[in-house]
Amino acid sequence: MAEQRGDERGTRDAHGGARGVEESRHRSARPEEARAWEDLVATARRTVSDGLVVGTSGNVSVRVGDIVLVTPSGVPYERLAPDDVTGVDLDGRQVLGTLVPTSELPMHLAVYRTTGALAVVHTHAVHATAVSTLVSELPLIHYMAAALGGPVRVAPYATYGTDELAENMLRALADRSGCLLRNHGTVTHGATLAQAYDRTAQLEWMCRLWLTASSVPGLAPSLLSREQLTEVEERLRGYGQRG
Repeated sequence: MAEQRGDERGTRDAHGGARGVEESRHRSARPEEARAWEDLVATARRTVSDGLVVGTSGNVSVRVGDIVLVTPSGVPYERLAPDDVTGVDLDGRQVLGTLVPTSELPMHLAVYRTTGALAVVHTHAVHATAVSTLVSELPLIHYMAAALGGPVRVAPYATYGTDELAENMLRALADRSGCLLRNHGTVTHGATLAQAYDRTAQLEWMCRLWLTASSVPGLAPSLLSREQLTEVEERLRGYGQRG
């Protein structure tokens, strides 16, 4: 969700209600959490510099043990500092920091509760969001769909920050590491922030590719078959350096 509601440092909850954050019940970040927070902030800033979000739209999270560090609601990423670390447990109870977590927290927690993911990236990338309004599944325009587990599905629309949206997302993510959210944006996850971000960038690129090819008058882009995609999935299992 586009969380452009200004700097809400510990004053409002995800749905706009009053939230009294008791600082005394929150502990300090451990060294590994502080390092993860630094990586999270860098990734969040990259979503802006790479044009995947505008302002404070979108959000990023990373799991460290049983704690989920997440971008806070309505705070420009360039303002985030080491002391702004924001973390919750898997039940959504805040245990680190006083900034209100992103309003899309239900979506992030749903991924961590049901997959082995250690990082989640959510954006409002323009080409991917455009595609989400046109189809129920991204056409197989490129073999990199295999890197996301197969054809990329579009989750039905639901209001941002709701359990309904999280449930729709989970269905679209079944056996996948990325999906589109209708009239909303993208969600990808991975074993690291770098992997989750790379999947987001690949998804946006594929959406841009399909829109570009589809815009040529009188022509329709050729698409891959499911069999061709399966062959790529097999090859990708041995891709990259070993050892």
